[in-house]
Amino acid sequence: VLALAGAPLQRRAAPAPAPAGPIVTIDTAKGAFVIQFFPADAPKSVEHLMALVKRNFYRGQRIHRVEASLVQFGDPTSRDVSRRDWWGRAGSGEPIGVAEFNKRKHVRGTVALANTGNAKSADSQLYICKAAMPSLDGKYVIVGQVIKGMEVVDRLQIADVLKNVTVTEAGR
Repeated sequence: VLALAGAPLQRRAAPAPAPAGPIVTIDTAKGAFVIQFFPADAPKSVEHLMALVKRNFYRGQRIHRVEASLVQFGDPTSRDVSRRDWWGRAGSGEPIGVAEFNKRKHVRGTVALANTGNAKSADSQLYICKAAMPSLDGKYVIVGQVIKGMEVVDRLQIADVLKNVTVTEAGR
C-alpha cells in the first residue's frame, strides 16, 4: 500500500491461513505414511472419508493399483485375494455425490478421489501421485497431501495390506 503524503502507512493484514485438516496415518508392512486432508477445499469429500476411516473401512484392504505415477486403494473387495480380478471396481456404496474441484495441483504426494468417469461418483477409492500429473488437474477432486512417508508409498505393490488406518490428529 502506498502512503499519501502526510498519511500514515497502512498495512493490510495477511489472510488467515485455512485451518489444518485431519491427519491420517496408514500403516503397511512396508512402513507408515501420513496424509494431511484439506477440508477447506473439499468439505463433503473429506467428511465422507473421515467417517470411513473412523469406522475402520480401510483396515485390511489391499493396494489394488500401482503404476509408475500412482498408487490406489479403497476397494473393500481387495480384502479377498480370491476376488483379485474384481479389485478396483467397488467402494463403500455411498458415493459423495458432489464434485468439489479446487485449485490444487496433482504434484508428488497429492491424494485425490478416483471415480468412474464422473467426479460425482467418487466414493472411497483414493490415489496418491508418485509424480506430478498435471493432466489430471481439474478432473479429480484433490482431498489431501502425503506429508510424511512418500518413500513408503514408492515401495507399495499390488496386494500390500493396509494394516491400520487411523486419524492421528483431528485438525487444528
